[in-house]
Amino acid sequence: MASVFVAKPGLLTTVQDRGRWGSQSFGVSVAGAMDPYSHRLANVLAGNDADAATLEVTIAGPELEFEDARIVAVTGALFDVTIDNRSIAPRSAAEVSAGSILRFGRKLRGARAYVAISGGINTPVAFGSRATHLPSGIGGLDGRPLRSGDRLPLGTWARPSRPASRTHMADSSSAFSLPDGHATLRVLPGPQLDRFSPAAWDVLQSSSYRLASDSNRMGYRLAGPSLETPGKLDVISDATPVGVLQVPPSGQPILLMADRQTTGGYPKIAAVISADISVAAQLGPGDTVRFAACSTQDAFAALIAQERSLMAAADRS
Repeated sequence: MASVFVAKPGLLTTVQDRGRWGSQSFGVSVAGAMDPYSHRLANVLAGNDADAATLEVTIAGPELEFEDARIVAVTGALFDVTIDNRSIAPRSAAEVSAGSILRFGRKLRGARAYVAISGGINTPVAFGSRATHLPSGIGGLDGRPLRSGDRLPLGTWARPSRPASRTHMADSSSAFSLPDGHATLRVLPGPQLDRFSPAAWDVLQSSSYRLASDSNRMGYRLAGPSLETPGKLDVISDATPVGVLQVPPSGQPILLMADRQTTGGYPKIAAVISADISVAAQLGPGDTVRFAACSTQDAFAALIAQERSLMAAADRS
């Protein structure tokens, strides 16, 4: 089986797919790509199925050596990326040969990039997914980030009979813009909004919050004005979807992300709309975020625009 050799692992590089859906009732977290749009776009450009596993690159990227010819796509955060010392364009796919080396240089904008390889990354399936869930240590390569010396097994890939063009660009400007140290995320009211003081909803929308240094794939701890809950704080534990803002006794909100727990007992004041999860994923510690309420209709319209962008990319590839 063909594989990719990991010469350098980067800061935090993990195998991710669309997540481990269907097992939350057993306490198994979903995990999966933090930025689902960029993950899917990378697979589209590489000619993979939507469920194929990619590499999620965080802040500082890896150095990878290929054993055979493949198509490689890099999307998401903007990095200086080269193949055999030749720069490749952002949000693009290119052919590599046996012995080719892909290197990530400096990060320019955003926090997480996605590397899709034709045939997909063929690590073992756990609970229906190859996604790495770091807190429980399952999926990917033994449930951990990449290390130097690892080999990533690849799925089979049939080279197209007609040679592919060397680079395929995808215009994702209609989907979302990469944040540059700050983002505004659209939200809908959460299921326990009535547990908060009447002013808390206005405070949430009028304030800026900074991502704490201990923010990670499980959730972003946000530092800013306190969101008051004058009544009883604890609620009966219920589901914790990606993007919900739960508020512990400190009053400082926590934005739950891909590796979140399956249930939680803190009240949830708001939920980031699905189309803005990918924007949130491109924030890193020290970045700031604001929240803006939107309508359900606006949330649907934004998600439809993203889906259309992906379909257009598939048509061009």
